[in-house]
Amino acid sequence: MTHLSVNLNKIGLLRNSRGRDYPSMLTMAQRTLDLGAFGITIHPRPDQRHATYRDAYDIKELLKQYPGRELNIEGFPDEKFLEVVLEVEPDQCTLVPDDPNQLTSDHGWNVARDQDALRSVVAKLREKNIRVVLFMDPIPENMALVKAVGADRVELYTEAYANAYHTDRIEQINQQYQAAAQAALDSGLGVNAGHDLDLENVALLCAGKRITEVSIGHALTIEALDSGWDNVVKKYLEILS
Repeated sequence: MTHLSVNLNKIGLLRNSRGRDYPSMLTMAQRTLDLGAFGITIHPRPDQRHATYRDAYDIKELLKQYPGRELNIEGFPDEKFLEVVLEVEPDQCTLVPDDPNQLTSDHGWNVARDQDALRSVVAKLREKNIRVVLFMDPIPENMALVKAVGADRVELYTEAYANAYHTDRIEQINQQYQAAAQAALDSGLGVNAGHDLDLENVALLCAGKRITEVSIGHALTIEALDSGWDNVVKKYLEILS
């Protein structure tokens, strides 16, 4: 079984566009957990345009009512982000190499270049018993580097997989992702995946049973416009089980 962590950033974006707590991140988080999702993901960016640092504290408090469920906070490890994460102590922190002005995540870490800085950040997080994940492109030979800097898991950046899904390249691209996942496992790492996964393409990626967790938000929110939030979350849980 692959765990589902639902990214609520788009709920935050809708809320922030009107300047009041509607839709409520906490209400949607509770609703999602009640449906059986394993966790909640948020990615607070410096401009706070969707999920905010305040959301991190609030959702962590909510999760006290759900033993065994997890909060995953994603983001670039700048000073403010690390301050919040180290105070909140989420179950998992996914480090993403985002520029502050980026629209969305679009590449994984260059661990060979950034290993000294990453090793320091990872150590600080692990001192708080926070599971550390590095957002990575599906390059098998880079997985051992992730282990060397002390991280616990990788999150495979799946945009290339999603873009190839309806083309004749999907078998080749999926094999590349499976090889990267296996290389991570062989290095002693867990494997997460995320970015542009949806109800149609997630099953093939997870069929190899190498993926522990997927983080899905953008597609899930769009699919919910057609089918309803509860129905879509249930469909994901059925597929991933």
